[in-house]
Amino acid sequence: MELGAPYVRVRTGSDYWLYARLFSSSCPVGLVGDQVAGAVIAFRSQDDPSDVYVQDVVTHPDHRGRGVARKLLTAVRNRATEWGCAQLYLTSEPENTAAHAAWTSMGFVNLDGDILVDEVSVTRDFKGPGKDRAVYALNLG
Repeated sequence: MELGAPYVRVRTGSDYWLYARLFSSSCPVGLVGDQVAGAVIAFRSQDDPSDVYVQDVVTHPDHRGRGVARKLLTAVRNRATEWGCAQLYLTSEPENTAAHAAWTSMGFVNLDGDILVDEVSVTRDFKGPGKDRAVYALNLG
């Protein structure tokens, strides 16, 4: 996950243990041989079980541009559809232009926010004070 810096922040080993034990059906890992090619951390909402929130998407630099993120997000989408969920959500930093291009190419819609940053709609303080984020949604219906 550290290869996703500066946009993905590494968590502790106990966090990853928790994801693997409690959220394994929504946190796929892609392997090429023995190497991790990519991973997604996603959670089904406990408050609104029709929503799935994608926390992190990382592709190993050696495997970028080969559809790894798309395949992993398709796995999350398929799981969410099996559960009867209506939406996938994810966020990214406004300046992460590669993520914006990837999300929109996969059908995610950049939701209206408070400001525009380089033509990306951004919600101020979405993840807390000073943590502005572009918010995206993919309708599963």
